This record gives sequence, structure tokens and C-alpha cells, in this order.
Amino acid sequence: MIRFNVPPFTGKEMDYIKKAVENQKICGDGEFTCNEWLENKTGTTKALLTTSCTHATEMAAILSNIKPGDEVIMPSYTFVSTADAFVLRGAKAVFVDVRPDTMNIDENLIEDAITEKTKAIVPVHYAGVSCEMDKIMEIANNHNLLVIEDAAQGIMSEYKGKALGTFGEYGCFSFHETKNFSMGEGGALLIRDKDNIEHAEIVREKGTNRAKFFRGQIDKYTWVDAGSSYLPSELNAAYLYAQLELANEITADRMHTWNMYFDAFEELENKERIERPFVPADCKHNAHMFYLKCKDLEERSAFIKFLGENGILAVFHYIPLHSAPAGKMFGRFNGEDVYTTKESERLVRLPLYYGLKEEEVEYIIGKVKEFYKR
Repeated sequence: MIRFNVPPFTGKEMDYIKKAVENQKICGDGEFTCNEWLENKTGTTKALLTTSCTHATEMAAILSNIKPGDEVIMPSYTFVSTADAFVLRGAKAVFVDVRPDTMNIDENLIEDAITEKTKAIVPVHYAGVSCEMDKIMEIANNHNLLVIEDAAQGIMSEYKGKALGTFGEYGCFSFHETKNFSMGEGGALLIRDKDNIEHAEIVREKGTNRAKFFRGQIDKYTWVDAGSSYLPSELNAAYLYAQLELANEITADRMHTWNMYFDAFEELENKERIERPFVPADCKHNAHMFYLKCKDLEERSAFIKFLGENGILAVFHYIPLHSAPAGKMFGRFNGEDVYTTKESERLVRLPLYYGLKEEEVEYIIGKVKEFYKR
């Protein structure tokens, strides 16, 4: 069976974990906690490694002072964490339809969803392909709203030459085992404005000013604000760091697979049998995933079943949040669901991971074409 995902592994992970243990510094913010690497790679003012992208988004919600009664605009086609972070603060998720070409939030529908209760916009960069950030930032500025980027899938991706996660006040990365670089569970919070850094450090360290203590700025640390434990173990960070050292190589490997798929299925798309991913000209993506869109849900189910019978694990993706029980409780869909549900029922993801062999990709391509000959 060709698996859908295999977590990246470069060979140095165990050596770095061993070194972290030998350093007798395993609680985090040690040699392998890659805040500086992230800052250099993205150009953000400050990056803080976190225990998950969920927790990075929770931190962003706290730092943005999201309160009960606030509304936060986001797509419904996203993972539950996008909404959970704000729902936990008492806010309502206001869902907006997606664009059918990128599966990103339709930037032209955001303004209609704004009310006097709206506090923030949360664009989700699906498949590592950027939302239309110029338009979103313009809307946010015109209405005095915060922008918190869910860039869980977006590390190494750009919009007009600028790294995803660096446009809004906050950006959130994921290092879950399904992401391009992994520490099992992990994430990072990117902070654009230097005035927000100290508060972020306090929230991340259980509400204490411990970070200032370790920098020698104070002689003891204490509880100064509400916070939680968002600092990951140095052991997890060491596992991740081994991959970040080879970030360009891993990305190139994934891009090779993505391009093989994209080129191979051009004829099927020209015959209107499937649709391939669309990447706008202003976007540089990271080959986070490769998906096809089938004709409808019935065809997708048959397609996934056929691939499974031929030793290939392909999967669909999110169930739109507004149709979920919690989505109905904690959110509302603004406007008409023209594309979110319909397009989500057509989308199927093919295997794509670092180290997927070229002959395996060719086998998958062959089986996809065989299905569409039937």
C-alpha cells in the first residue's frame, strides 16, 4: 500500500534529540528551538515555536483580546482549530464561501460579512496557496479589523514575494506529522508588530515573565498575566530542527512530485474529466498537497475505492465546519453556500510526501488514468 502521508525524516533527528538530552535542557527554548530560523526564513519580526498550530492560533486570539460576543470571519472549509481558537474565547465564527479555484476564502465576500461585532478576519491559505492578501488587508484596514493568518499549510509559501504568515498581526504555522516539516505535534506563532512580542512571550510561558528572566532583564520572574503552557519540549524541537536544516531539499522533493502529477493530468483536465489545483500568478506554493476534483461525490467515492483496491491510499479533506454540529452551535454562514460544500465533495488528495519514489508516483498516475478510461 502506498500511504497517503509519511512524516518527514532526514536521519539527524535522533542525533539531535540525544544532544538535547545531553545538554540537560529539554523543556524548550534551547539550542534547537528554531525561533531565529523562522524569523530569518520568513522575515517576521518575532517567531515563537509552540506546542501546536492550534495553540499558536489560541495565542493569537488571546493577544487579539477576542471576547464573548465578538465575531471572527473565516472560511468554513478549514480544520476545526481555525474556529476553536476563537470559540474558546466566546466569539462567534462567521463563515464565508470559498473561491472554487483555490478553495481559499472569497475575498470579495468578506466585506458583506462585517458587522459592528466583527473583530478579526482569519484567512486560511489552503494547500499552501495564498489567499488574496492585498484585498484582505485593504478590507481589514478600512474597517479597523485584525488579520490572523492560518498558515498551517503555508511554510515556505509566498504571496508577491512575501512569506505567508507575515501579513497580518499574527500568523500561525503547523508542524503536525502531516505537514511539510514535522515535530509530531507542533506549530509556531509569527508576530508582525514588536509591541506585541512581550505579551506573547508572557502568554506562552504560563502568564509569567520567565523569558525576560532568562535574558537577564529581571532578577526573578513571576505571574504577571493570564497565559498557558504553549512552549514545546526541546526534544520535539530537535526533531523538527533536523528537517528545517534541509528545508529547501525537502521542498524541492515535494515540488518534483507535485509537478509530475500536475503535468500528467493536463490531458484529463483538457477533456473536462477532472480539475487540477490552480495557483494564481502572484503565489509561490510549497507543494503541501496535490488534489484532484472529480465530477461529483459519487465519482469521488468510486475513485477513492478504486485507488484503494490498487494499493493507493487517497483521501478527501474537510467536512465544512458550518455543517458540523459545533459549527451550527458556535457559528453561522454568511450569504449563500455556493461552492464550499459542492467543491469539498469533489476534492480528493493523492499521496505526497518527502521521499515518495518516482516509480510510485508513476504508478499512481497510471492508476488515475486507468480509472478515467473506464
